[in-house]
Amino acid sequence: MTERLPDHRAHPIIGWREWIALPHLGIQQIKAKVDTGARSSALHVFELETFKQEEKTMLRFKIHPEQKNDACVVAAEAELLDQREVRNSGGQAELRCCIRTDITLNDQTWPIELTLTNRDNMGFRMLLGREAVRGRFLVDAGQSFIQSGAGRSTLEQQRP
Repeated sequence: MTERLPDHRAHPIIGWREWIALPHLGIQQIKAKVDTGARSSALHVFELETFKQEEKTMLRFKIHPEQKNDACVVAAEAELLDQREVRNSGGQAELRCCIRTDITLNDQTWPIELTLTNRDNMGFRMLLGREAVRGRFLVDAGQSFIQSGAGRSTLEQQRP
């Protein structure tokens, strides 16, 4: 019996980096690195705190959606989904808060699980892991911004 291969034409292709939105967090645009080597997705946050709301554990945090621009700050809240031990890029285990939120790329919106961490020393504020793109996209590691257009955000384009 021969094994049937999946029809790759059914999935759009994305590049190794794409502009995405996180509408429930108030982020209209953030540059994400697509990393199929990372299982989970991660977002750079700071001033992370927990609080209770109607018997739910909630998180309040701030985000710098633009790389190398600490002046742009987005404040957000989300329900705590879980706390997970994640290995960072240096191989060290870190306990991270995890939330579920919608992501938008081009004309597609779907829910993803997102860990919250400090990514100040990383090249991207957002890492899009393989669980978030599995079954939806194929990744072309040699291309950028295939689904999200030009390589500069509208905010960056407005700057002199």
